[in-house]
Amino acid sequence: MARRYFYGDNLNPAPVSESPAPLPAADGPAPDPWAGLQAFTAARIALGRTGTSEPLRAALAFRLAHAHARDAVYSALETDRLLAELPALGLPVLAVHSRAENRPQYLQRPDWGRQLAAESRQVLAGQGPCDAAVVLADGLSAAAVNAHAAPLLRLLLPRLAAAGLRVGPLVLAEQARVALGDEAGQLLGARLVLVLIGERPGLSAPDSLGAYFTHGPRPGLTDEARNCVSNIRPEGLGYAAAADKLFFLLREALRLGLSGVGLKDDAELLGA
Repeated sequence: MARRYFYGDNLNPAPVSESPAPLPAADGPAPDPWAGLQAFTAARIALGRTGTSEPLRAALAFRLAHAHARDAVYSALETDRLLAELPALGLPVLAVHSRAENRPQYLQRPDWGRQLAAESRQVLAGQGPCDAAVVLADGLSAAAVNAHAAPLLRLLLPRLAAAGLRVGPLVLAEQARVALGDEAGQLLGARLVLVLIGERPGLSAPDSLGAYFTHGPRPGLTDEARNCVSNIRPEGLGYAAAADKLFFLLREALRLGLSGVGLKDDAELLGA
């Protein structure tokens, strides 16, 4: 029979003294068991407390992060700089605009951000065909595109070209949402469209870049037809790792003729 240990009820309790021995005095406040995790995450943990409230430093840091997130939503593409720098990647650059004429319209009418303005459709018509089209869209954080799109493309585009893929002109889209890329890709005659877009800012990541791609782009597709590689930035998924992942997935999407829920990241299984 296995040995059993009983806890709680003592069958032979020791006599209880009228004045129990005092507990040893603590040298200071007990260490926060979460504090060690701060080295691994930007999440707000182990903030400490002052009475029943957050310490002033933590409260001010939260307000600052919230301000950065609001600023990111209202940030604008540095269009002149990007139009001057992006041609160095070896591709022409076309500037387009969604139906949303300004930021208030963009935020109040998401459907307009998914559609190209009439004059922008004319800019893209007849520029294809190509294997892959690349759209740089401001999304909800133009600051992310301003900072991270060009460094990522410097690593990704040469690999696509070395693989024999024809990449269409780079499309710089203002007041744009992800689905705008489907219309742009169709107008460019692209087999696949890649949209680099500023993601919804968080309180620890106001400049996170997302990369969405769709095989067979056309208006009306839903999110299940797309794939996304998220949190591209030096503090998240670095440029080199993101370029590796995107190159594998884009090549697989073209090889298999699909994207979305049917496409899996099997790079490790395939040894790619």
